[in-house]
Amino acid sequence: MDVNLGTAESGPVARNVTEASGSAAAANMDSAALAQQWHRIRARLKAEVGSATFDSWFKQLELVGVNNGRVLLSVPSRFQRDWIVSNHADRLAKLWTQENVALGRVEILTAGSAVPEVAPAARDTEADKPAPASREEETPAAQASAAPASSADSAVSPGKLQFDVPAGFEDAGVGAPLDPRFTFDAFVVGKSNELAHAAARRVAEASDVSFNPLFLYGGVGLGKTHLMHAIAWEIRNKQPERKVLYLSAEKFMYQFVRALRFKDTMAFKQQFRSVDVLMIDDVQFISGKDSTQEEFFHTFNALIDHNRQVIISADRSPSDLEGIEERIRSRLGWGLAADIHPTDYELRLGILQAKAEEMIQRNGPIEIPQNVLEFLANRIVSNVRELEGALKRVVAYASLVGRPITLDMAQDVLRDLLRSNDRKVTIEEIQRRVAEYFNVRLSDLLSARRARAVARPRQIAMYLSKQLTTRSLPEIGRKFGGRDHTTVIHAVRKVEELRQVDSGLEEDVDLLRRMLEGGHSPN
Repeated sequence: MDVNLGTAESGPVARNVTEASGSAAAANMDSAALAQQWHRIRARLKAEVGSATFDSWFKQLELVGVNNGRVLLSVPSRFQRDWIVSNHADRLAKLWTQENVALGRVEILTAGSAVPEVAPAARDTEADKPAPASREEETPAAQASAAPASSADSAVSPGKLQFDVPAGFEDAGVGAPLDPRFTFDAFVVGKSNELAHAAARRVAEASDVSFNPLFLYGGVGLGKTHLMHAIAWEIRNKQPERKVLYLSAEKFMYQFVRALRFKDTMAFKQQFRSVDVLMIDDVQFISGKDSTQEEFFHTFNALIDHNRQVIISADRSPSDLEGIEERIRSRLGWGLAADIHPTDYELRLGILQAKAEEMIQRNGPIEIPQNVLEFLANRIVSNVRELEGALKRVVAYASLVGRPITLDMAQDVLRDLLRSNDRKVTIEEIQRRVAEYFNVRLSDLLSARRARAVARPRQIAMYLSKQLTTRSLPEIGRKFGGRDHTTVIHAVRKVEELRQVDSGLEEDVDLLRRMLEGGHSPN
C-alpha cells in the first residue's frame, strides 16, 4: 500500500511505503509506527553527527518504506548516497535494529529510483553483484552500495536535458543541464570558428588529455557554450564511464560560497576534484572575487596534476582577463587557447540555412525564400544568437498571421532589430583598431612616415574607411594627416590588388572588417 508519512522535523518523510507480500516484518508494521521510529532515528543521528553535518548530508534523507526486512531510504543525489554509504551505512543499520529487531538491513536509493517490489535475492544478477559473496555475508555498507541503479540513472537520452555528472551532481544542483540541441552535428563550421571546433572535437574524441586546459574565447553568441555542450554530449555517448561536470563560473562561485556558509568545504573539494572532465563557462565572472579565484586555482591545479581534462570559456583571451590573478591567467594559457572570431557572411548564411531546415523538419513545410536568408545574414552581424532569434521571429509572425514570408515582411517585422544593427563605424575607430592590430602607434599611422611597417597598415585603414563609412575621399585624406584624395585612391587600389595575390593580407583585412562591423576587439 502507498502511505504518505510526515514528521514535524522533516516534513514529508516518505512518498511511498511499499510493503512486500510475504514479508513478516512489513506485515506487522503500520505506517504510524514506522514514521515514529524514523523520527527517533533522525533525532539520534543528529545528536551524534552534529547539526552542521546532519543538515549537509542527512536532512534530505527520506524514508521510502520497507521491503523483505530491508529499510529503503532515499536521497536526492548519488553523491549523497555514496557518501552516506561509505561513512554511515553501518551506523544507520544499527540504529534501525535498535528500534526494530526485524529491520536490520538498510538500502539507500536515489530519488526517482524504482522501489523494489520483490525480495532482493530474486533481483540479483551477476552484473548487479559487487562481489561473489552472498547477500547474507555482506555488511550493511556493502548491501547499501549494491542498490540497483535506476533506469533514470543509466539512461542516455539527450532529449531529457540531463547529464550523468559524477555522483548525481545535477540532482544536487551543482552541474548545469545540457541543451540537447548543442551537438557537434548542429554546429556550423566556418573560417572564424574552425580552430575552436577542431580542438573541441579532438578533446571530446581523445581517450587521453590532448590540450590542458582547452580555453575557448570570443564574443557573446559566437558558439562557445555550444561547443562545450557538444564536448560533453560526445564524451557521454562515446566514453560514458568518464565523469564530466559542466557549469558556469557563477554557479561555481555560488557552490563555493554555500560550502563556506555551511562549513562544508571538504565536500565541495571532493565534488569538483573527483571528475574526469571539468568544464567552466564564462570564467570572467570570477573577476575580482579573490576567495573564489583562490579555490578555482587549487581545483584547477589538482585536476591538471592528475591529468584530468579542464575546459574553460571566456569572452576574451587569458592574457586580457582583467581582475583575474596573474598566476591563474598564466595557467589558463598553458594549453590551447582557441579564438572564435565574429562570423562572416558565408558562415551566417550557412547557419540560417541549417536552422531553416531544422524548422521545416520540426514544424512541417515552411517557405523561407533564399533572398530573406541572404538579407538576414547581411544585416544582422552582431552574434549568432540574435541571428537565430531574427529567423524564428519572422517564421513565428508568418505562422500566426497567416502571411507568406517575403523580404518586405521580414524588414517590417525586424525593423527595430535592423535599426540596432545599423552600426556606424567611424574613421577614428578604424584607425585605432588597425593600429592595435598591427602593433603600430596611432601617431605613426597619421604621420608622414613611409616605412613599410607603417605604410601598409595606413593603406589598409584608408581602404576600410572607404568601404565602411560614407565619408568622401577628401574627408578620408584629411583624417589621415591632411593627405590628398589621390593618396586615398592609390591606397584603395593597392589593397584591392594585394588582396588578390596575398592571402595573409586578405585574411587581415577580412578579420579587421568583421571586428569593426561587429564591434569586437581584435584580441
